Amino acid sequence: MTDNNRDSTIELLTFQLAGHEYALDIMSVREIRSWTRATPLPHAPTCMRGVINLRGTVLPVLDLGDRLGLSPQVQSERAVIIVVAQGETLTGLLVDAVSDIVALTKDDLQPPPDLANGAATGMVSALTLIDERMVRVLDLAATVTLEKGMAA
Repeated sequence: MTDNNRDSTIELLTFQLAGHEYALDIMSVREIRSWTRATPLPHAPTCMRGVINLRGTVLPVLDLGDRLGLSPQVQSERAVIIVVAQGETLTGLLVDAVSDIVALTKDDLQPPPDLANGAATGMVSALTLIDERMVRVLDLAATVTLEKGMAA
């Protein structure tokens, strides 16, 4: 039974974005770093802030709020880049602030409602309540895969 309990537990990194709380599976997070000005790329999608140098590696940085279609926010000094791995690809996600790491069981996660409109709804894989706050759990693959089959 212990193995089943361990298998059903998931750890999430929660973070703030445009006044809302989101989460990612902690296993996809490689590091959290302070905001560094990105070098813009010509003809990149609007959510692509550009690229930064991460210890000799060129890291694409997505403005996650823009990617999810949220209203633009004034960037504060608390803004951070969450470096995530999707397969072999590393991507930086610009968020307003990191909140916490929480451990939940998979039973705590509920599927999002089936809404036909908006691509951002497909990026939310689950919803959960944490201390009476509704937290949206992002589907990392859908989030970092850009239009035209371009991955970040």
